[in-house]
Amino acid sequence: MPGPWKDARGVTVTTTPTIEGQPIQEYLGIVTGEVIVGANLFRDLFANIRDIVGGRSGSYERILADARNQAIEELQAECATRGGNAVVGVDLDYEVIGDTGSMLMVSASGTAVKV
Repeated sequence: MPGPWKDARGVTVTTTPTIEGQPIQEYLGIVTGEVIVGANLFRDLFANIRDIVGGRSGSYERILADARNQAIEELQAECATRGGNAVVGVDLDYEVIGDTGSMLMVSASGTAVKV
């Protein structure tokens, strides 16, 4: 992450434990955002073909980016609900779930703070 992300509510998100030049005034607890996306049969088929002949799977990359952004937006919303304006120490996790591994869970967690 090149720098902190900020949403329309002004909630900054960063993987670092602090934000340079902005001392933490209050810790508001852990906040999370989770997104589960299902894989599409046709997209899987074409991604497998692409993997065989080489190249990147643009459809999966877009799904992954969208899921990550949604998880971060949920994190920011929960922070704002608690009265915070930043989330520090954010960790992003990715997990394949389901009996056939057909779903992907993206979770984001961090500490909501007031700076």
